[in-house]
Amino acid sequence: MSKIKTTFFCQNCGAQYAKWQGQCNSCKEWNTIAEEIIQKEDKKDWKTATDHTTKRAVKPLKIHEIDSTEETRMDTRDGELNRVLGGGLVPGSLILLGGEPGIGKSTLLLQISLKLPYRTLYVSGEESQKQIKMRADRINPLSDNCYILTETKTQNIFKQIEAIAPEIVIIDSIQTLHTDYIESSPGSISQIRETTAELIKFAKETNVPVILIGHITKDGTIAGPKILEHMVDTVLQFEGDRNHIYRILRALKNRFGSTSELGIYEMQGSGLREVSNPSEILISHKNEELSGTAIATTMEGMRPLMIEIQALVSTAVYGTPQRSTTGYNAKRLNMILAVLEKRAGFRLGAKDVFLNITGGISVDDPAIDLAVVAAILSSNEDIPVSKEFCFAGEVGLSGEIRPVNRVDQRIQEAEKLGFSTIFVSGYNKITLKNTGIKIRLVSKIEDVVSDLFG
Repeated sequence: MSKIKTTFFCQNCGAQYAKWQGQCNSCKEWNTIAEEIIQKEDKKDWKTATDHTTKRAVKPLKIHEIDSTEETRMDTRDGELNRVLGGGLVPGSLILLGGEPGIGKSTLLLQISLKLPYRTLYVSGEESQKQIKMRADRINPLSDNCYILTETKTQNIFKQIEAIAPEIVIIDSIQTLHTDYIESSPGSISQIRETTAELIKFAKETNVPVILIGHITKDGTIAGPKILEHMVDTVLQFEGDRNHIYRILRALKNRFGSTSELGIYEMQGSGLREVSNPSEILISHKNEELSGTAIATTMEGMRPLMIEIQALVSTAVYGTPQRSTTGYNAKRLNMILAVLEKRAGFRLGAKDVFLNITGGISVDDPAIDLAVVAAILSSNEDIPVSKEFCFAGEVGLSGEIRPVNRVDQRIQEAEKLGFSTIFVSGYNKITLKNTGIKIRLVSKIEDVVSDLFG
């Protein structure tokens, strides 16, 4: 009989304790420590006992002796996913994809697995094979390279992996898996940690990339212990509002590339469509000019985007003015309003201000500050900003327009989309010459106000 060991885990952060206590010392949360029974057996490897492969002992090498040739990437046949991953799948990597329920995580990975030129095993612990087949018929013509398995026990999954020898493995989802080596329910901290460790060992030894789907909590973080995100090589977040048709894929962690790249998809009845030119979908096409709108140029990784900022300024009816934002930092909005009142003389303290970034995306780039200022003043004065104008500049506390990075790329994107004038900081160093767009250099908010509203 194997020895049964009882330990206590914090259900919030995953910290382990020898006995129960009321407060977790790590995350300071109360009543989150629960007892779990862990039954440790003599662990077998993920491979069967008939596998007699020998491994060479790993020896330390001097850093200049290590082979630094770039790893060959596996093309996923999906341009947006390739961009976010940094060029494709790295053999032997472990990727974790998280997102809201119903956002399209399973649809995205099933769609990709049907397009892959590699032998792919799609393991689902949440749906039956018939359910997956129905979605596959709707998404894409059937592929001869995709195998579907409905299983939650890792030992059975590894048996099927040995039989099929897939080149890519997709797990939907990690919270549904369980292993015989741990006596606790699927989704518990110990099960998630153990099953992930088994998959990591499999991926690194066989050089087969593994993609995991992860559930998230009501706070938006990936469910389970935080160590799950530390163990994997890449963490992807699939974002968007289920009421909107656009979805955004971004990397929160990437050991093989940048974490600032962005992929955009459009949800359709036949699956997710890649959006190659997101600027066109993030700007509303209207014939008449309306007050309270301005176009900003922002950067997501190496990709320039044109987004529309909408603002509504009205007299506060209920006494206390409201400050509401969608897709923009509320504290930064309060700062900009204080700058407008102190430096530019606009009395906005007694008015409601509502700000929205169209398309349902969230932007942290400070370069959109100037467009936010233009949209707020346009709504306040009820004077429309020309739809041929766009903005790229950060607003400082003293009212100055600060320079932004990659201004040349922003200007080129604005010119490509047909804008006539772009407002940028006078402190930016612009190397472009003979451009077809007028570059208006501004150094203070007063310059912007005089140019737009006289």
